[in-house]
Amino acid sequence: MTATIIDGKAYAATIREKVAAHVARLKDEMDITPGLAVVLVGEDPASQVYVRSKGRMTVEAGMQSFEHRLAEDTEEQELLGLIQHLNADPQVHGILVQLPLPAHMNSDLVINAVDPTKDVDGFHILNVGRVATGQAAMVPCTPLGCLMLLRQQLGSLEGKEAVVIGRSNIVGKPMAQLLLGDSATVTVAHSRTQNLPEVVRRADIVVAAVGRPGMVTGDWIKPGATVIDVGINRVDAGGGKTRLVGDCDFDSVSEVAGAITPVPGGVGPMTIACLLANTLTAACRTHGLPEPEGLTA
Repeated sequence: MTATIIDGKAYAATIREKVAAHVARLKDEMDITPGLAVVLVGEDPASQVYVRSKGRMTVEAGMQSFEHRLAEDTEEQELLGLIQHLNADPQVHGILVQLPLPAHMNSDLVINAVDPTKDVDGFHILNVGRVATGQAAMVPCTPLGCLMLLRQQLGSLEGKEAVVIGRSNIVGKPMAQLLLGDSATVTVAHSRTQNLPEVVRRADIVVAAVGRPGMVTGDWIKPGATVIDVGINRVDAGGGKTRLVGDCDFDSVSEVAGAITPVPGGVGPMTIACLLANTLTAACRTHGLPEPEGLTA
């Protein structure tokens, strides 16, 4: 048995097309152009790549892109002042502060300074609480992308046994809440879970988000299970080169699973597509308009 490969790249392209079509209608009918502001502090090379691709895709979707780059040694107060300015700007519907921030800044303080209605990352404490209680929220992009892939692959998730490996605030915890919201039976496991392979083996749905390359192997997987690999790990490929791998050992897992996301080309493209979807959702909510269908949790 060889697993179906879930093509996140192709599905993300359809999400971006839906967003662009909705944005075009907002512009034509309401004269509203959704705007996304991205704030980058410092010179982290990976962050610079992300910010460039986010900016490009924002413009491709017909939205306004606002980039703010601050020096590594910028005072925290200056960053908070910029966020206050963006909160008050009616052209900005979504604000994303690229993480990680420099060590002298308090990430929690900065994240919670963003207006929760513009918090397209879904990290503000109010949005975390709204997701947990099933209220309308800004949902973190990566878990939202995973949920969309699961719905696309399986249809209804009702009654399915799901195991989320990882308990981070960015992926593991919100992922568990979203799966509960779709009536799955959810276990959150992690590196300290006893008999972890046995726990995972019960699952119809496995979401691996631990940040350990190849940790989940084929003998952990229930035959026919759907596996969403959130891991993005850079490993040595020999000759001074590196390659990207997930948290699952792709070769052994794909022999047992019914469907699996590859790394790269699985969850990653969905994250940026959901960022655009969240910006559109935020713009619609701000103006009291119906939310775009199929682009929210």
